Amino acid sequence: MAHKVIEVKDRAHLAAFIHFPWKVYKYEPNWVAPLVGEEYKLHNFNKHPFWKHAEAKYFLAVDKGQVLGRIAAIYDPNFISFQELNWGYWGFFECIHNQGVANSLFEAAANWLKNKGVEAAIGPMNPSTNYSCGLLVKGFDSPPVVMMTYNPKYYIELIEGYGMEKAKDLWAWIVDTPRIPERLEKLGNYALKKGGFIIRKVDFSKLDEEIRRLFEVYNKAWEKNWGFVPMTEAEFLHSAKDMKMIADKDLVFIAEADGKPVGFSLALPDINQALIHIRSGRLFPFGIIKLLYYSKKINRIRVITMGVIEGYRNRGIDIAFYYYTFKEGIKKGYIEAECSWVLEDNVLMNKALENIGAKMYKIYRIYMMKL
Repeated sequence: MAHKVIEVKDRAHLAAFIHFPWKVYKYEPNWVAPLVGEEYKLHNFNKHPFWKHAEAKYFLAVDKGQVLGRIAAIYDPNFISFQELNWGYWGFFECIHNQGVANSLFEAAANWLKNKGVEAAIGPMNPSTNYSCGLLVKGFDSPPVVMMTYNPKYYIELIEGYGMEKAKDLWAWIVDTPRIPERLEKLGNYALKKGGFIIRKVDFSKLDEEIRRLFEVYNKAWEKNWGFVPMTEAEFLHSAKDMKMIADKDLVFIAEADGKPVGFSLALPDINQALIHIRSGRLFPFGIIKLLYYSKKINRIRVITMGVIEGYRNRGIDIAFYYYTFKEGIKKGYIEAECSWVLEDNVLMNKALENIGAKMYKIYRIYMMKL
């Protein structure tokens, strides 16, 4: 197919970049449209805190004024220095079902990253593991939950057709929670008695203080995870502000031991159950009415963040977090929980989920592009 790849250089190009997914997913019932306003905030290089330490080049594949695909090449010195890996990212990939178009986009991203001096790139990262990432490779029969990705199945063909290989799989687990699994109740109570820690809810009346505690734990708890890059304080505060808008104050917990925070857990109501009805991605004039109406019908949560700092693992804190989350969630009428994402080789966390009766039902893949 005749086409060319251009750099995103102005607001018109950025608008085309942001709005292109509506072309790809027009007839895809499981796609959840992002809110257009939030997309503009994420892609604002001057204001979003991620771009204070990272840079990117966005590309569009076009033919006679029609957009055929998009991609971002992302360079994050924080990731490179922390992981001691000379890798970049590629992300925000969307494309029609055409290998030639996809290859042109990947090549444009690869060339820009080569000029930055990196040796490889992992993706999709949108824009890093602290946000949304991964390509859906299993579980196309249901919509994504809040802050998880969705894509056509043919993206696997396009990415592997370019020669990329799997770097790591991320697993999503599902738990039906009309009642607390008996095994979870036993394990949770045992851990609370024997583990030498307490679990408490985050105090939303002192949220600024609590967020500082969570920030301290977050970067310590995940520092040895594959692909992790510490959030800056500005990023963490920005994400906390966004999540506060949809958070349920009864589903955010801190673990404390030896007089200090040693872990935390966050479950969010699955706002995607409401957003899926707003196909335009716009809250006004009518989207807000749908959002308010369908938000009352949300019955699923996503356990999005759960971590324990080194030295306090293997005490059952993770099991206790699940116990408290499901106990409070059931009280509030939630009947299902997705626990995601978990690295495929995180034996401890995957075993804990298996032990409480969870089922691994979706897989998201990070691919490696060698440069």
